[in-house]
Amino acid sequence: MAAEAGEEEEEAARESAARPAAGPALWRLPEELLLLICSYLDMRALGRLAQVCRWLRRFTSCDLLWRRIARASLNSGFTRLGTDLMTTVPVKERVKVSQNWRLGRCREAILLKWRCSQMPWMQLEDDSLYISQANFILAYQFRPDGASLNRRPLGVFAGHDEDVCHFVLANSHIISAGGDGKIGVHKIHSTFTVKYSAHEQEVNCVDCKGGIIVSGSRDRTAKVWPLASGRLGQCLHTIQTEDRVWSIAISPLLSSFVTGTACCGHFSPLRIWDLNSGQLMTHLGSDFPPGAGVLDVMYESPFTLLSCGYDTYVRYWDLRTSVRKCVMEWEEPHDSTLYCLQTDGNHLLATGSSYYGVVRLWDRRQRACLHAFPLTSTPLSSPVYCLRLTTKHLYAALSYNLHVLDFQNP
Repeated sequence: MAAEAGEEEEEAARESAARPAAGPALWRLPEELLLLICSYLDMRALGRLAQVCRWLRRFTSCDLLWRRIARASLNSGFTRLGTDLMTTVPVKERVKVSQNWRLGRCREAILLKWRCSQMPWMQLEDDSLYISQANFILAYQFRPDGASLNRRPLGVFAGHDEDVCHFVLANSHIISAGGDGKIGVHKIHSTFTVKYSAHEQEVNCVDCKGGIIVSGSRDRTAKVWPLASGRLGQCLHTIQTEDRVWSIAISPLLSSFVTGTACCGHFSPLRIWDLNSGQLMTHLGSDFPPGAGVLDVMYESPFTLLSCGYDTYVRYWDLRTSVRKCVMEWEEPHDSTLYCLQTDGNHLLATGSSYYGVVRLWDRRQRACLHAFPLTSTPLSSPVYCLRLTTKHLYAALSYNLHVLDFQNP
């Protein structure tokens, strides 16, 4: 290792020495001023400048020059506020891959198959993928390319008598919701498993943040539970929602949570509840048609959230401006139910449709869909039940298999 480090230092010294001491004025500028000039260049101009010589290629590869471009790109690892979520990966490399997302260039593969039709849910954590199959949750480790899995599961988490409907990862725990009306709490790195009766009918959704679990059920209630090991199963609040609850999410501020319901017994399927008291705080929108249930909802920040469902729209809500009207919406062009959504925290939006496993990519600065990827065909039409994405890959769970779209190596 010491020898390799010495070789790198010698190469850097040679490249620094290779910078001409005389010649065009560009070469004689201080590096700080050269950085300022290059910061006005676009991606194409930076690429051409890098072809001039080895020293400029090295100079124009620094993260500082590419950060502005990356923040305007799709799925480059930067949030809307500019937070870098992928500090270990060079920004220039992420911008390269982001062009494949923009152009829809990817390679499709199937990671897992199963014999019986399922309604799988999944989560990603570091280099592991967790996916539900029937009444089990399986953990798999990604191979280094991120586009394939080790076939042998890292772990198997059981405990439900019926299918797992939904689950989340929180505080080294898996919190699962089952069709048996129970909530399961599993420690990821041990055999600890607890399940308790939570609802009279199937638990459709669950979320967990800050040591608090919230659950929503077909029995038209949402409930709040503590995660503390000594208090598992002690209900803190029971909320009558007047509707079946399909989706639920806790605010990043840990002060409230939102429920997405079937929109049959109440005029608005999206309502926000106080986490401490269980009281209704507000409802979102007022012009939903009957049956416009919300199947997926997610917070992007304490004041912004996205929702989608049966009425074929993705809606973006900003609680600082209005709770009566969304600030942006995107319509599924083939009038299909939207089962799930995911974002990169910035410009990219991905949705999963109810027919033919269609995954759509959207640039949130535009109204029209960027690209559509049908992952199944007749007679195996399936909804996309769950989506997850990284800066290089998109994973889609369907009835019979788990697909990956590889944007790093199209």
